[in-house]
Amino acid sequence: MTTSDEAGLGTTAAGAPADDRATPATGPATAADAVRLLTEGELTVRGRIRDASNAALYCTVALDGQEAACVYKPVAGERPLWDFPDGTLAEREVAAYEVSQATGWSLVPPTVLREGPYGEGMCQLWIEVLPESDLLALVDAEEPEPGWKAIGFAEVEEGRTALLVHADDVRLRRLAVLDAVINNADRKGGHLLPADGERLYGIDHGVTFNVENKLRTLLWGWAGETLTDEALEVLRGLREGLGEGGALARRLGELLTPAEVGATRARVEALLASGRHPEPGGEWPAIPWPPV
Repeated sequence: MTTSDEAGLGTTAAGAPADDRATPATGPATAADAVRLLTEGELTVRGRIRDASNAALYCTVALDGQEAACVYKPVAGERPLWDFPDGTLAEREVAAYEVSQATGWSLVPPTVLREGPYGEGMCQLWIEVLPESDLLALVDAEEPEPGWKAIGFAEVEEGRTALLVHADDVRLRRLAVLDAVINNADRKGGHLLPADGERLYGIDHGVTFNVENKLRTLLWGWAGETLTDEALEVLRGLREGLGEGGALARRLGELLTPAEVGATRARVEALLASGRHPEPGGEWPAIPWPPV
């Protein structure tokens, strides 16, 4: 049986079937429009994303004159993970979107659970990625330059290491907070999608919400630092939404186990109590493999 370390869930623009790429001129204007389109639209499979470990299909979805590209991951194509025995990857992907929306940061593309050609699965709006971005880098230095945060040293060739860094970017910092809330066990560089309008999205949230601490991420640059006032306000909003009878608690209860919802609430409380970004715990590898 596969573990979550081995099952990388890569879904990036580079994996799309080149011959079948859609360029819709009438895509959704808002997240609500996108959710309706993804939920109710006619789903047409165009090809398979080749670098994904689980079944991930590049599709188009059309409804009432609107059309968009999307990714469809059927539950039937998921490989079991011994360390994530409950629920499905698809349900956790949708739960991550719900939490992202509750933050107001909109860091996860619109994502729904729906029936498709191969049964129930996750359907997520396709994001066209900007060709150039300065989010991650390898540098020959002991310390990062201003504007960068250190992740750690990486072996680039036999006998030589380089410092792996990520940008000191407010968008990445928000994503680091989201990952801490959802307990993301697989935040790789390839899961960061810079898009038009200076937007940044994170994708591939199938291994999240575990009741045990499994945070594995490249975004350790703020570890131990004080959370921003913005982040604290967002966390207080999540605490309210996750309280008894809260809207977010009810929605997550449709997608996760009661224990997973309770653990999410506890992580929010812990972040508020500490007022700091989490640090690697030491009981679990802190950086996913491969990191990019």
